[in-house]
Amino acid sequence: MPELPEVETVKRGLQQLIVDKQFSDIKIYNDKSFQATPKIIKSFLIGSKVSNVRRRAKVLIIDLDSNYSLVIHLKMTGQLVYRGDTNWAAGHPTDSFMADLPDRSTRIEFILGNCRLFFNDQRKFGWIKLLPTVKVENIDFLKKVGPEPLTGDPKLPSQFIKNIRRRNNTTIKAAILDQTVIAGIGNIYADESLWAAKVHPATRVRDLSDKKLLEILNKAIKVMTESIESGGSTMKNYVKADGSKGNYLEKFANVFRLDGQPCPRCHTTIEKMRVAGRGTHVCLRCQILK
Repeated sequence: MPELPEVETVKRGLQQLIVDKQFSDIKIYNDKSFQATPKIIKSFLIGSKVSNVRRRAKVLIIDLDSNYSLVIHLKMTGQLVYRGDTNWAAGHPTDSFMADLPDRSTRIEFILGNCRLFFNDQRKFGWIKLLPTVKVENIDFLKKVGPEPLTGDPKLPSQFIKNIRRRNNTTIKAAILDQTVIAGIGNIYADESLWAAKVHPATRVRDLSDKKLLEILNKAIKVMTESIESGGSTMKNYVKADGSKGNYLEKFANVFRLDGQPCPRCHTTIEKMRVAGRGTHVCLRCQILK
């Protein structure tokens, strides 16, 4: 599943491509992938223009001048492919990036004048909803999501401490992966931020001071910001909005998927283990379990 920096790079790509474009039609190839009635589609999508593209956690939101919004979750195999005045693709990289569309993985086709925006999803886990903009934040999934880490909100540190202390008895990795604690941190950035803060992923939250917890938060913000600047992580199932791969792991990763290689800080061999049910990369010399 894409992580916050990857979705952020997609958002930025869409902002450049579809803002001010008008939806002239829609073709729905899989009813479960698009949640809206024909009446709502006709009244609030067709003829509307894109006013903004934004992100909340790992969800894309396309705001329309009809005061409705398209809410998009790519899940594991979703992809967006834009064809028209330019071509780009984002999401799970399959042959559909370059193929004639629609193809067998296409679930939705949006027509924006002479351009097309395709939502492809091999496993059909992703979804798009058309909702009143004022109701977007009331989606059950989004109501439970914690604060955004990259907005610069001065309240973030206190909100983070309050939320994470509710998970005092869990491991720190499980806590920062919990989307109700903070939005958007996934496996890559959990491993990288804990390595940067010299904290073992299996350490219990209760055994960490508020100061150390805030250090972990700040390290997570730093590595995610670096990832966005480089276009997101280079994973087998994610590419940038223009169709090229991100290079975060190549440029900045210190432990993630580097098991068997030397730690860049102390040269101890990086090991892989399971923490919080996830493959976890750790330097046992830098990150001592207390």
